[in-house]
Amino acid sequence: MLPFALAVIMLGLGLALTFADFARVMRVPRAVGTALACQLVLMPALCLALLALTGADTDTAVGMLLLAASPGGTLAAVYSHFARGDIGLNITLTAVNSLVAVVTLPLVMWGVTRHYVGHAHNIGLQPHGVVTLIVTVVLPVALGITLRRLRPGLAQTLRRAVRIVALIVLAVVTVGAILHNADQLGRSFGSILPLTAAFSVLNLVIGYWVPRLARVERPQAVASSMEIGIHNGALAVAIALSPRC
Repeated sequence: MLPFALAVIMLGLGLALTFADFARVMRVPRAVGTALACQLVLMPALCLALLALTGADTDTAVGMLLLAASPGGTLAAVYSHFARGDIGLNITLTAVNSLVAVVTLPLVMWGVTRHYVGHAHNIGLQPHGVVTLIVTVVLPVALGITLRRLRPGLAQTLRRAVRIVALIVLAVVTVGAILHNADQLGRSFGSILPLTAAFSVLNLVIGYWVPRLARVERPQAVASSMEIGIHNGALAVAIALSPRC
């Protein structure tokens, strides 16, 4: 059910995008490049350092690094709007990062599990795992963009329905996962909460100040902060629950 929920979410993202959103990368290369560098390189590295300092257990470490390496979520643009950020940049970053993640996430998780587990645990690295990412991320986004270009009226109607279906399915999956892992969550909640809270604050602060130091305008820095601080949790969970060998 989770891959279906993820595919629906990414279809909704695609219905909100146009090819111009990808072309915008060429108009604001510094803002996009800085944000992607933070998202893909800096934050996973800082997460690794934070985990080393706190001595987190293997399961916590792998889970946090998976989330750290995940692209920004679709809600980033909503929070960016409230904080007066560049919403167009958020849309561009979400689009580009979601596609780049098809390559970067399996590589990051291969290295992470090899380091923590002692061998490549193949989370998301197996051929069928990569195919799953393509089917649940790339194809729905491409379908959504194409529909919006060819049938804008239909795309607008579908966006509302897709949003509702995605929320319902994701809620069911999330509640099911929480109930299934209730005992483990109860045992580790006290140690995980401070760690995740600290990392979340780091995401938002670094996501804003690194672009500012790179002379990116404030609205774009706000967009970067929201994009880096709000991850695609559905994608992270889908990979975490994917079959392993």
